[in-house]
Amino acid sequence: MSLNHIMRSVEDYYAAKLREHGPTPLGVDWNSAESQILRFEQLSKVCDVSASFSIIDYGCGYGALVDYLAGKGLEFFYTGYDISVDMINKAREIHRECQNCNFISDTSNLSIADYTVASGIFNVKLQTSDEEWHTYMLHTVGRLATLSTKGFAFNALTSYSDPEKRRPDLHYADALFWFDYCKKHFSRFVALLHDYPLYEFTILVKK
Repeated sequence: MSLNHIMRSVEDYYAAKLREHGPTPLGVDWNSAESQILRFEQLSKVCDVSASFSIIDYGCGYGALVDYLAGKGLEFFYTGYDISVDMINKAREIHRECQNCNFISDTSNLSIADYTVASGIFNVKLQTSDEEWHTYMLHTVGRLATLSTKGFAFNALTSYSDPEKRRPDLHYADALFWFDYCKKHFSRFVALLHDYPLYEFTILVKK
């Protein structure tokens, strides 16, 4: 299965979620606002928030991370990228008065930022095999790295999830593989967060 085919399938999936649930956590396939915020808390640990910073939200959905960062009183310039044009249009509508925000649907238009974060983009594989999805993850994590000067972070469902509760349309990644891979390929400064109450992990890479 080609990368373009994978991306189109994912785009169609999330566009349908948005139509069904609107710009809400359910609309980006999270089960609650609380779990969405908990993920933001983990991912934002990659950032030095003591000074102004720029950040790319890779797979931004309707831009909920903007509201989380603004609610913390942080100074930042935000770029949201999503393959779903419907998501980007909704994000622009919701945040039309945000002066420090930019939303785009073409990855070639992304400029390098201090940090890049990706929440949930590695979960829904649909009919893609685990082997093909792993290759897609390798490609995308490499992209996160090249877009970032100070660090990047991403999360994924964990292979430590209970086998009987796993869904065939989701991908459960090996946390230890991704820790090792990021240490070997991107930076000595890598953290694996697997101590929060969701069936997933977060990788932080600081350059």
